Amino acid sequence: MTIQQIKYFLELSKELHFWKTAEKVYLSQSSLSRQIQSLEDELNIKLFDRDKRNVKLTNAGKFLQAQLTTKMRELDQIISHAKKIDSGNIGALSITYPGSIIYDYLPQFIEKVNHKLPELKVELAEPMDENHERLLLDYKTDLAFSRDKINNANIEFKKLYSEPICLVVPKGHRLCNDVINGLENEKFIISGLHLSTFFSSILREWFSKHSLDPKIAIESDYGGMILSLVSKGLGITVLPNSFQSAQIENVHFIELEETIDLFINWRKNELNKVVEKVVAIAEDIGSTIH
Repeated sequence: MTIQQIKYFLELSKELHFWKTAEKVYLSQSSLSRQIQSLEDELNIKLFDRDKRNVKLTNAGKFLQAQLTTKMRELDQIISHAKKIDSGNIGALSITYPGSIIYDYLPQFIEKVNHKLPELKVELAEPMDENHERLLLDYKTDLAFSRDKINNANIEFKKLYSEPICLVVPKGHRLCNDVINGLENEKFIISGLHLSTFFSSILREWFSKHSLDPKIAIESDYGGMILSLVSKGLGITVLPNSFQSAQIENVHFIELEETIDLFINWRKNELNKVVEKVVAIAEDIGSTIH
């Protein structure tokens, strides 16, 4: 059974006239008759009662007509959707990201994607374990923003930009004069140093560099929450500079010498053509961030 045979059947079921149907589908009457007979033989179902003067659908034919009309309409929509995906203009794209880009880079990126590819459905997720590599390889995400590049032979990556890491303190704090000393006496609100995330490893290196065993008052993986707690004077923290875009009142950012990068990662030999377009948009936005 072919799609073309189904189309012939549906057209004949509407016209109930071989000659008129043959004209519509650009076949000879004898060729159309053979196609319908072949379909009936394959299905082992009598679809039409016919004689020299009349053509009528059997009850089985009526049932098949109703079901296949709906299914063919759905199939046409699916094929149309697939063609748009093939052209790279529509579809669904899943993207994972670190929480540190939600206030600055990510909104700009999504805004431009929506403008350039208005029919594209974007699915966003912030994985807490930041295992972007596994998510990509398991086809659970299509694009992954990450603070470290993914070194895997099956994954492509591009660096988008670098930014400073900052010490963040409440306004009026003694460290606001940008002279960083006496940190051993400060209470820190930070992501857990025991975690395996890339940023936790950066924090461990920074504390080690300054020979600090930090007094951790509060642990949190949510940068926005950490900023709010710092603004209440409950401690200080270390965060990427992009968190300044959160515009939390009563906090002061002090740039450190350390920097952190943002990468975009995707599977090699990706069949979804829209990925290439979205990566280009990501690079374009990244080039505007200094």
